[in-house]
Amino acid sequence: MNVAKLWCDLEPPAWSVLLRDWERSLRAANHPESTRYNYLLAARQLADYLAEQMPDSAGAHDPVLVVKRQVVAFQAWMLETRSAATSLNKHKSLQQFFRWLLEEGEIERSPMSGVPQPMAVQKLIPVISDDETGQILEACQGNDFAQLRDQALVRMYYNTGARLSEIGDLLVTDVDLDTDSVVLHGKGGKQRRVRLGSQTARILRRYIRSRNRRTGIDDVPQLWIALKGARRLRAAGIKIRLKRLGEKAGITNLFAHRWRHSYAHEWKLAGGDTGDLMLILGWTSEETARRYGASAAAERARNTQARLGIGERV
Repeated sequence: MNVAKLWCDLEPPAWSVLLRDWERSLRAANHPESTRYNYLLAARQLADYLAEQMPDSAGAHDPVLVVKRQVVAFQAWMLETRSAATSLNKHKSLQQFFRWLLEEGEIERSPMSGVPQPMAVQKLIPVISDDETGQILEACQGNDFAQLRDQALVRMYYNTGARLSEIGDLLVTDVDLDTDSVVLHGKGGKQRRVRLGSQTARILRRYIRSRNRRTGIDDVPQLWIALKGARRLRAAGIKIRLKRLGEKAGITNLFAHRWRHSYAHEWKLAGGDTGDLMLILGWTSEETARRYGASAAAERARNTQARLGIGERV
């Protein structure tokens, strides 16, 4: 994930300078790399759109001269060529960009003012069953380095319900094998410690032993290592690896967040406390807690109905 590439080859110097300075500001505020990348990507896409569709406009050459109608046109184009959810994400990212320009005194009024948010339908993310996770683990069975790493990755997502980047960005020092726990670094720099089950802790120990036997590994603080060389395996690489494991196991559209939804579903199905679930998964909003695992809500309702036995006591 190369954030710098989003501004370094921009021809209008005003766009390039301001995107670079905005990224520095985001970094100073301790925004994670993935957030910085997504924010700047939206601004870069707006710059590219204006350069192609409105090359003679002032906004195409300088972001401080972008006007509302140009943002509206860009948003409409996003809705036509992408999805409502993607368009909504771009809208929110551009709000942050122009708010920063306002705070910096570069503009007096944001062109986002009065631009309506796109209406996005919340998609139901299918949960992953235990049988499907078993198939994925079967697809990476073995004792070589890559197989142990992949087994550890799958079990970490399955066992913790953590975000892609929370597991992907782990350092070796975040892992405590004496207590079978890890420290996760969530959104906004918030940390939380979660415990590991015995099977997850066991495969993680095996992976770490294999990792530590690799040449040049002492200089790599990250937990996950690429197959070739002593270099980290980034979250983007893990995303690709999970997709390939899913295809090998015959499971389409596999991504880490499906285990997060599954974790929330299983927790609710077992009658777990919502507040505790929020602490484990790093949420601050009860609305988020309600949304996760929604695709299996009917199953939980039927189980509760059977357990309560309403209308069967007479």
